[in-house]
Amino acid sequence: METPFSLAYGSDAMILVEIHESLPRFQSFVAKESNEERRVNLDLLDEVREEARIKVEVVKRRVEHQYNSKVKPRQFQVADLVMQKAHPYELENKLSPNWTGPFRVTAARGNGSYKLETLEGGPIPRTWNAANLKFYFS
Repeated sequence: METPFSLAYGSDAMILVEIHESLPRFQSFVAKESNEERRVNLDLLDEVREEARIKVEVVKRRVEHQYNSKVKPRQFQVADLVMQKAHPYELENKLSPNWTGPFRVTAARGNGSYKLETLEGGPIPRTWNAANLKFYFS
């Protein structure tokens, strides 16, 4: 695994503790060999960066797949009755209901957002994401 420093500059950093403690890495330093190794590291830097980018992409896809496997897609139609997730400030105590409603879906805005109204016809402000809604069965 590469460090951000080595990806940016092509070699590992040497910290002050390594210099002051006279570790073998510092004691065995030879300027000519170091310059040659530095040139080799710089020649290979693009390949190392590309390999790191591929690893990052693999991790992103794995996380995305894991997230998407747990998501329950919900789609509502106009006139469906739904319950809305209660806000934390609406909860009086731990026994308060976690869902409020029912409400009627008046419009689907796309990308999982919906406009709602009360059963009496009063509009609910703003749009609501499908993740915060669930079907109401009467």
